Amino acid sequence: MTTRPKPFDMVRLFAALADRTRLRLLNLMDGGEVCVCYFVEILDEGQPKISRHLAYLRRAGVVRSRREGKWMHYSIDRPADASAAAVLETVMKSLKTDPEMQKDLARLGKACCAPQGLVGLAGAPVPVHAARLER
Repeated sequence: MTTRPKPFDMVRLFAALADRTRLRLLNLMDGGEVCVCYFVEILDEGQPKISRHLAYLRRAGVVRSRREGKWMHYSIDRPADASAAAVLETVMKSLKTDPEMQKDLARLGKACCAPQGLVGLAGAPVPVHAARLER
């Protein structure tokens, strides 16, 4: 007896995309992997809140994580399901026109160039571009 693959949970995906903080997190990860400390600094939210939102995105199947020492890194994990991938891609494109999302990206760019200038990022690893994640 063969087992069918579990269908992608579209309801969970839409629920994950229905929160502004989670959209801001996805926006920041669009360029590649980001350490959680950058999310905390850029979104000016507490680490527990950021971690809860990242866990929600992981459960929805659109974010993956990896640990490097004491640092947690997150990146977008595009769904294999074509419909879910299309929804995510459409959302990601729409974020590019949102002024708040653009401000977040500008802050991330500044933080990556000079993380020592931001107290919460002292010693934090600089985000890795997505192309370097491919092996």
